[in-house]
Amino acid sequence: MSDPLSKMMTSPDAMSKMLPAVPDMDTQLALAAKMIDKKTATHKGSHSYGSYFLEYSLMAEFNLLLKQKLPGIYCIPSAKSSLTWYGVLFIRQGAYQEGVFRFTVQIPENYPDGDVPKVVFDNAVFHPSVDPNTHSLNVKQGFHKWKRNVNHIWQLLLYTRRVFYKIDLTNPLNVEAASLYERDIEQFQVRAKSCVTDWKEQLYLAKDHPDPHYLTFSSFQEQIHGPVRDKMKRGAEGHSRDEEGGGVVGDRKSYVATGSLTIFSEKLLPSNSEREGPKSMPK
Repeated sequence: MSDPLSKMMTSPDAMSKMLPAVPDMDTQLALAAKMIDKKTATHKGSHSYGSYFLEYSLMAEFNLLLKQKLPGIYCIPSAKSSLTWYGVLFIRQGAYQEGVFRFTVQIPENYPDGDVPKVVFDNAVFHPSVDPNTHSLNVKQGFHKWKRNVNHIWQLLLYTRRVFYKIDLTNPLNVEAASLYERDIEQFQVRAKSCVTDWKEQLYLAKDHPDPHYLTFSSFQEQIHGPVRDKMKRGAEGHSRDEEGGGVVGDRKSYVATGSLTIFSEKLLPSNSEREGPKSMPK
């Protein structure tokens, strides 16, 4: 009589063929976003695998943020805690033009089942939607309730940028700023410009921070930034020719004019070390 157990055993090669293929990174991140579901999560998100699911859920969120490529926003998770993200916002037009605002995104421990993540600026911002004492943004104005698999952190960052371009006076956290905006728009713009100036003066003060992912700025240093600036100015030098079009890859320079979101582009002149003069074709 044959051993019934032997019928169930297979060779190592056969067993290896039974293993599924390792999914690619996009598939893994898509699955990670679905890991926390209502079957495993409690109302507080305190199930036994909560921290494991949370980590992968936040990985999926950051991957979504990278794919969005939001202009004027830089954001990165803390090196010490995935529940803290550091960001910088650049405003290119409007009352807060040339503003550079550094902020922190504070994510609840039971994400994505918890409350809306908080956005807290490092310093005071004279804005109707920013609390003058806590420096917190009124995120509830844009997200009344955080909905799993519907709301994402990149949307929260997009909302943070939008409040500086489209000011909403509904339920303001800074009553003085809201009243001034409604009563005297010119004086409000003066205060907003003063706020931008204050931030510029404080931008370079934060240099030493315990978290290596904290976004810091340094003033222009010729020995460090000079070579990079010169390389950008040279433009097409060192680039190979495009096989299809016959043109030079990188033979144009692009820039954004002050007070505009429109990207302009100019064709660079061929490099000639003996000649001085304009570096781009006239318009």
